Amino acid sequence: MKFKKALTLLEIAKIIDCEYVGSDTFPVFGMNVIHLAEDGDIVFVDHPKYYDKALKCAASVIIINKEVVCPEGKALLISNDPFGDFNKLTNYFSPFTSAKKAISTTSKIGTATIVQPNCFIGNYVEIGANCLIHANVSIYDYTVIGDNVEVQSGTVLGAEAFYYKKNSRGFRKLQSGGRVVIENNVDIGALCTIDRGITGDTTIGEGTKIDNQVHVGHDTIIGKRCLIASQTGISGCVTIEDDVTLWGQVGTTSGITIGKGAIILGQSGVTKSVAGGKTYFGSPIEESREKLKQLANIKKIPELLSKLK
Repeated sequence: MKFKKALTLLEIAKIIDCEYVGSDTFPVFGMNVIHLAEDGDIVFVDHPKYYDKALKCAASVIIINKEVVCPEGKALLISNDPFGDFNKLTNYFSPFTSAKKAISTTSKIGTATIVQPNCFIGNYVEIGANCLIHANVSIYDYTVIGDNVEVQSGTVLGAEAFYYKKNSRGFRKLQSGGRVVIENNVDIGALCTIDRGITGDTTIGEGTKIDNQVHVGHDTIIGKRCLIASQTGISGCVTIEDDVTLWGQVGTTSGITIGKGAIILGQSGVTKSVAGGKTYFGSPIEESREKLKQLANIKKIPELLSKLK
């Protein structure tokens, strides 16, 4: 999430009421999660396991719950609760605003776009030209939709990320301040759910086609001309490159990359990153030809056991 204007370290420290290490005027341009951080961003870390990763990432400011040596060219915000303070910043810069109408007056809807009855279109949504939004679609705040996009009934674009931290009393939710961005010529089926990013964008690339009942997690980036079949579940922070095909009931773990032109056969569990240009199957996933050989060999086990007897 980029701020509307650059702020200073002092201004950020006042918002979350914490001590800091660095110049009062140290510039801050936005906030992000560690794996997406850029120069000028704030990130947070509250576990020793990730201190080193946070301090060495591209971010310029780290909210941390321990006094450490500040890396050169960076600044620190010393917090008793980095997770909670990161949420404070999200709520400060991207606060929830309740809807006054089913279609917000702050939304922008392009020429020749049709919005069917009973749709909800939130604040500052942008929808391009020649789109068709079918009945009972919900489009949360700040979602961006390009031209020639069709969204079938019951789909929800921009719901909050499924991101929780466990503690002794249950779970704390990390607030979502990102967006969903749907590029041109995308089709999205019925009853799909595409969550917005924590701080960045969940993106569906140009020309991609998504079947019914597909879930796309927060901060995932799906490339151009992908095909995604029904009941597929894509976790958060996944990168799916161009021209990938995911057949029905595929599931992925978070943080992986599926290479360009890969084909994932139905009911496969993508538990690791896979290279492009190949076909994969199974759970855990392997190249389909090798996996099918293994299954054929397994069928021979009863015969081999009977011979041993």
